[in-house]
Amino acid sequence: MTQETTSTLDRKALRTFLGIAFSLAWVLFLVPLAFKNADPQIHQIMITVFFALAMWAPGIAAIVATKKADGSLAALNIKTLGPKRYYLWAWLLFPILSVLTGGVTVLFRVAEFDPTLSLIRQSLAALPEDVPLDAAAIVALQAGVAVFIAPLINILFAFGEELGWRGFLLPKLMPLGKWKAIIISNVIWGLWHAPAIVQGHNYPGYPVLGVFMMVVLTVLVGIILSWLYLKTNSPWAPALAHGSMNAVASLSLLFLVPGFDVAIGGTLASVMGWIPLAGFVLWLVLSQRLPINGRSQK
Repeated sequence: MTQETTSTLDRKALRTFLGIAFSLAWVLFLVPLAFKNADPQIHQIMITVFFALAMWAPGIAAIVATKKADGSLAALNIKTLGPKRYYLWAWLLFPILSVLTGGVTVLFRVAEFDPTLSLIRQSLAALPEDVPLDAAAIVALQAGVAVFIAPLINILFAFGEELGWRGFLLPKLMPLGKWKAIIISNVIWGLWHAPAIVQGHNYPGYPVLGVFMMVVLTVLVGIILSWLYLKTNSPWAPALAHGSMNAVASLSLLFLVPGFDVAIGGTLASVMGWIPLAGFVLWLVLSQRLPINGRSQK
């Protein structure tokens, strides 16, 4: 790295952004600990609410850092959409990768395929017998909502993260070179999750190792989200993809026999989930769809 390259970094804006993004989010991530001994349902509600609010910390940080530097919010490209075809990628890619994750989990014998949908049937068994519900219909409904409706709801919160990580941080790190900017921004994104991971989010049973596992996940996913940003020059495409990923990350669990380690398989965040994610990243690179030495036209 040359001095000429590093001197073009807006270090003051970066410090402002990272300070706000981390401090605000980490406070929100830690609030549910105050309810740890409360009713389990109350505790879970607190986790859901405050973790969702934390997703807007990077977006707030991006806005504050931009304004503090006397910059225009137009630089964040909030009003930009870019080529529409990438929104189809954003919407449908992660459902496909989630299905592949289920297949890889079964292939490596981390879990067994469950054609009887026992997880859903066990839940139905706890309901009154006169409730006319069918396991297959419930799974179909859940899958439909996760793929087609939930991403539009999730984008309300995912946009907060993407405005920060892709809309602000990625371009600010571009003087380092595209690959360095992509990798560094997504390592930061992974470490930002540390308080949530320590509490058991995504990797239950791995409070310390899980932080590093999360960094692997965010680098793989972040390369894809960065690709969408670079192709559209807009935070909206990665926000839709981020919302879609959150909606379907655990979808394959409906089709697997319960009782296995979900940090190892079954979800996009798991070790088995890294395989299809890495495969897609490799395809982006080999097909030259991922910009490395300039924007690809593919």
